[in-house]
Amino acid sequence: QVQLVESGGGLVQTGGSLRLSCAASVSIFRLSSMGWYRQASGEQRELVATWTSDGVTKYLDSVKGRFNIYRVIAEKTVYMQMNSLKSEVTAVYYCNLDLGGIEYWGQGIQVTVSS
Repeated sequence: QVQLVESGGGLVQTGGSLRLSCAASVSIFRLSSMGWYRQASGEQRELVATWTSDGVTKYLDSVKGRFNIYRVIAEKTVYMQMNSLKSEVTAVYYCNLDLGGIEYWGQGIQVTVSS
């Protein structure tokens, strides 16, 4: 059973930075895709950033240039660096990994940006 453990969330002021981590219990060398999603209170879950094994990376328009998704294979961890944070990014963030055609989700972590 693959487990994903997220960390790095919390409270930050507008303009600050956070780095979310998603640590997997297994190797991510053969990762097919990875992504970060978020769900604000009363809203639907939306895709924030995604990477696929063919090297394509996509970002939500509102975070382009400020967020960066990447992985460190040796650490079995997927990261999302978030810079120049704005209050509208306040939400619960979830990582999603596709390993061998099976999708796995993290438990979710709260990110709150105060103005």
